[in-house]
Amino acid sequence: MTSPFRNLPSVSRLLVHRRIRPLLSQMASDSVAELVRQQLQEARRAIAAGHECPPTEALVESVLARAELLLQSTLRPVINASGVIIHTNLGRAPLSREAIAAMEAVSRGYSNLEFDLTEGERGHRQVHLETLLCQISGAQAAMAVNNNAGAVLLALTALAKEREVIISRGQAVEIGGGFRIPAVMHQSGARLVEVGTTNRTYLSDYQQAITSDTAALMRVHASNFRIIGFVESTPLEDLVRLAHEHGLLLMDDLGSGCLIDTSQFGLAAEPTIQESVAAGADLTLFSGDKLLGGPQAGIIVGREELVAGLRRHPLARALRLDKASVAALAATAIHYVRDEALEKIPVWRMIAMPLPTIERRARRWARAIGAPAHILHGRSMIGGGSLPEEGLPTRVIAIPAHGGRSVTELAQRLRLGQPPVIGRIEHDQLLLDPRTVAPADDSTLVEAVAAALGR
Repeated sequence: MTSPFRNLPSVSRLLVHRRIRPLLSQMASDSVAELVRQQLQEARRAIAAGHECPPTEALVESVLARAELLLQSTLRPVINASGVIIHTNLGRAPLSREAIAAMEAVSRGYSNLEFDLTEGERGHRQVHLETLLCQISGAQAAMAVNNNAGAVLLALTALAKEREVIISRGQAVEIGGGFRIPAVMHQSGARLVEVGTTNRTYLSDYQQAITSDTAALMRVHASNFRIIGFVESTPLEDLVRLAHEHGLLLMDDLGSGCLIDTSQFGLAAEPTIQESVAAGADLTLFSGDKLLGGPQAGIIVGREELVAGLRRHPLARALRLDKASVAALAATAIHYVRDEALEKIPVWRMIAMPLPTIERRARRWARAIGAPAHILHGRSMIGGGSLPEEGLPTRVIAIPAHGGRSVTELAQRLRLGQPPVIGRIEHDQLLLDPRTVAPADDSTLVEAVAAALGR
């Protein structure tokens, strides 16, 4: 009896197939051959499991499908209609036009990333950021690494390794992606000392925990949760005073990187970087891609001698920013220096967007889409671990199940469209929020919804 494996064509035979040959002009020959080998291996496993040998045309179709997937980047732009402004899963803060232009300018060719044009010798990439970051924060010195987790790791490793760092038990938190403050402390070699209780920590709790082995007190902002009710926390100014009375450092992990008073928009007051610096924190650490509105980065501002030591630490090189991120962060900082953040930085433009503007856009969407789309009152969320449970009034387009398609199916059709559109489902309706959609994308979104509804 002939083995079914013998019916499989060879790699060379498939490579000369009339439908596969054109791939050789789009891909390297080795890559095409590897795709063929992968498909044949999959066919062998299927035959071994009791399935029939697939015909040659089926194998060809599968190879072509593999090639199409390989040649299309899986990282694609999407339209965020979810109403979550800083959406971690969708890349957090979108960048300003100026930040994008700065990234493109330094990426097209060479740049003076680490070259001193005046002296004609090696320079340092942090010089492109420090003056700007000091200007907007009020700090003596500043530097940036690749994210805030890296900033925390660098600071603790350089300044508290094999020593104690005191933190409130209610601030030993876990944020998105399983990132835990205690775990980072452990990796840095610092020893975590938790004081107080989950809901109440007093200055005396910190004071009683200080020993000759203590290096620092640390405050971690509760960026993605909120404890309400019977609670007590120690003001930063009191922690600073206690730390300095004992010759200790005060590290303030602010997380969200807020520079603007959020209460003017009807939101809770998010602690700002300037307030932390003014209160006397020795180091303040925060993200670049949350409320700051820039690229992914971990920013450290504070005392000059401390920041200088962090720059020299070996971890600083492992965590350094690339040229495009340096350019984007500098361009973002310039918006604050020019007092144009509300107009230029997308995150703040969305937060500051007037409700009448949102309502007008929602009505245009509803008219263009037609029934069953209708307008509801809703809430836009800040997201990204910033201002937990805080929202802004908005108007949303609501679409119930329609044309035999469930709400879940409609949401999936939007996600799989070109470009993908991301909404949210509440009360068995698909909701689309104009606040988080760039006005330039309005017509594209309307067309995508029409296609998902089968129009």
